[in-house]
Amino acid sequence: MQPRDRLTTKEVQIATLVWQGLTNKDIARVLVTSEQVVKNYLRTTFDKLGVWTRLELALYVASHGGANWYLQLGNGLLSPAPAWSALTAQEGTSFADAGAKAAAGGTP
Repeated sequence: MQPRDRLTTKEVQIATLVWQGLTNKDIARVLVTSEQVVKNYLRTTFDKLGVWTRLELALYVASHGGANWYLQLGNGLLSPAPAWSALTAQEGTSFADAGAKAAAGGTP
């Protein structure tokens, strides 16, 4: 079992959004939660993957497939949460675009 196989769906979502370049504040807006909750998820994600910084986390995601890295988890059956799926379902909208829209008060 690889370290990434121990991540929860929410931890995978947040790691992917970090890889996309979103700040904790932007991630909190996209996932409709608080910055403190995002920080808590980041802390557990760092511990599980053995990384110390957001940069190391982003490099970890990049080295394991980038945007599709969660598809390689375990048996490949891990699916993103419904709110996250709705963001990715919008044609031509990246996570960074969705975060910027949410930060501006618009709908992602």
